[in-house]
Formats: sequence, structure tokens, C-alpha cells
Amino acid sequence: MAAGTGEDRELRDSPQPKDFEYCEDDFILEGVSWPSDALSRFDRELLGAWQERMERGLFRYRLAELPTRVLPGTMRLLAQLNVQRGTERRRPQAVRSLTEPFDPQQFNFTQIRPGEVLLRLRRRGSAESDAVLVAINVSPLERGHVLLLPEPALQLPQALTPELLRAGLEAVLLSARPGFRVGFNSLGASASVNHLHMHGFYLAHPLPVEAAPAEPLCPARGLSLLREAPAPALLFYAAGGGGGGGLEAVARDACRAAGRLLGLGLAYNVFVTRGAPPQGSAGPGAGLRLLLWARRPRFEAEPGAPFDVALCELAGHLPLRAAADFQALREDDALRAIRRAVLPEPELRRVAAHLARLLED
Repeated sequence: MAAGTGEDRELRDSPQPKDFEYCEDDFILEGVSWPSDALSRFDRELLGAWQERMERGLFRYRLAELPTRVLPGTMRLLAQLNVQRGTERRRPQAVRSLTEPFDPQQFNFTQIRPGEVLLRLRRRGSAESDAVLVAINVSPLERGHVLLLPEPALQLPQALTPELLRAGLEAVLLSARPGFRVGFNSLGASASVNHLHMHGFYLAHPLPVEAAPAEPLCPARGLSLLREAPAPALLFYAAGGGGGGGLEAVARDACRAAGRLLGLGLAYNVFVTRGAPPQGSAGPGAGLRLLLWARRPRFEAEPGAPFDVALCELAGHLPLRAAADFQALREDDALRAIRRAVLPEPELRRVAAHLARLLED
């Protein structure tokens, strides 16, 4: 009998993704604080499968411990040197529109290898079709960097949906680590693949956006303006996890606001982390902070920039490609680059007032 092809062997030898069924009882709502080495069932399953794929060589590079430093200054921005991501990462797709349709001729997640999928996340009682795949990011930012994917065969473009965002919110609550965050880059805001996905990753450092106080804009909908951050952002907050209904409402409101930004010709980034209430009076385990940044769309990287501005950078985590930049970067230079990418605060305030009226209707 002839030996199978390499693809046949890949299909035969790849571990099947585990079904990870959960309910609200699995959410970690108390005791999550810095520093933390606790692991939930979700963390053990994800990190164990992720490391197994690393050992099997399914990534574009082997991720070692990354040189890391906190930039001196009030924001305490976190710089990390990740040369291989800068050189080995797949080239971002050419996109020219905020609402560009899915293109099956471009790279998409129907093409990932079977072994790259780690878990199938499914809320107990939901339909099989509602499962979200957790797949490795083959060019990882950090240990445990994954992609959250709705069924790839649906061929959905990169426009955030309430269903996927709620799954991302729930994934943060399933982790016992305060450093597990999820986020989203829209087209025109550093999304590199036009196929619906969110990022999830572990970063063992607190970030400035977790505890900075915010100014109420629409308290009935949990909407505030976060000013004391690397870049001003809209902030949605879910207290104590918000329960299933609360998370659904936050996901719906945030996606409604993001959709209106697209209608105004603006791109956006989303970042979800454990954090304090808008008044900044409690620790990271108190609830969930969802940050939404509005920005002028840009479809090409800025020439000569030390870093691209996407969800991580806006939150204060700066992955750098060059050792010289890692050593020389200063807080004021980093903040200028970050804030140049988003709407200035006066303009954001006008947009925020418009969104508050939208959500109140």
C-alpha cells in the first residue's frame, strides 16, 4: 500500500480539538489579581494544547522568553522585543475598504491545518453551530496567543458581531489569569486577514487601561470616556462579569457602536480585559472593561514606524521588531505614535455624544 501524502499524515496525526463546554458557573469572578499563577480548567486546556502544538513545530517560529521592559513615565508602557514576528509573520492582506467583502482567493481560515485548532468553545445549551474555534496564531505575540473563530466555512468578513464578542468576553471570564485579554482589529485598523476573528493572548503584566478612571457618558448603558490612557477610548463596563444577560447587552451595545463608526467612515479596535469600574476604585478582578477606539482608516503600515498601532499598542503593550527600537524607545515618542493613529479627544467626544444618543434610543 502506498504511503499517504503529507496532508493525509497531517490529518491522521493531528490531535482533534477538544470540545470545551461551559456555563456561567465556570466563570472566575473572584480572587483574580496581580500577581497570579492560578490556572482554570480553560487555562489548562488552552495552554497545554498550545504548548503541544509548539513542540510539534506548527508555528512559524519557536517562541522564547521575550525581552521586556517598562518604559519610564506615567503610563508605564510595556515594550517587548519580538524580532521573529516582525520577520516571519504572513504579509497582511491588501485591503482598500472598511467594508470589503470576504475574498475566497485570499488567505483565510478555511485553509488552516487541522492541528492548529485547539478547542471548540460552546456555551452549555447552545447549538453546535454556535461553537467558536480556538486556533493557534502561527506568528505569536506571546505564549498562548490564539484566534477565536466562528465557523470558518461561513466566510464572514472582518466586521465584529455580538455573538463573537460575547464569546470573547466569556473567554476572559473563563481564565483565572488577569493577564488573559482578547481583542479585535477592524479593516483599516491593522486587521491582517479579512475573515472574522478575534485575538486572545496571555501577557503577565498589568496595563494602564485596567484601572484608569473614566468619565461617564451614558451610565444607563455602561458607557464612559477613558482619557488617562495611552489613547482616549470609549469604555463599556460589565460589573462582576455582568452575568449572561449583562455580557450579551455589552456585546450588543459595543457592536452597535462599532457599526455606527463604520457608517461614519471610521475604523476601530476593541480590547477586553479584567479591570476596575469606571471610577477606578477596585482591582482587576472586579469586572470586565471593553475599550473601543475610533480611528481614521489606514490600509498600509506607516513607513519607518517602530511598531504598528493595533489593539495591543493602544492598550499600552508595544511589540517591537528591532532591537535598536526596543532599547531607545521613550514614552513620549511611543505616545505620539499611538495617539496619531486615533481620533483626537475633541473629535472623539463629538463621536461619543452621537453614540450615547444612539444607545439611549
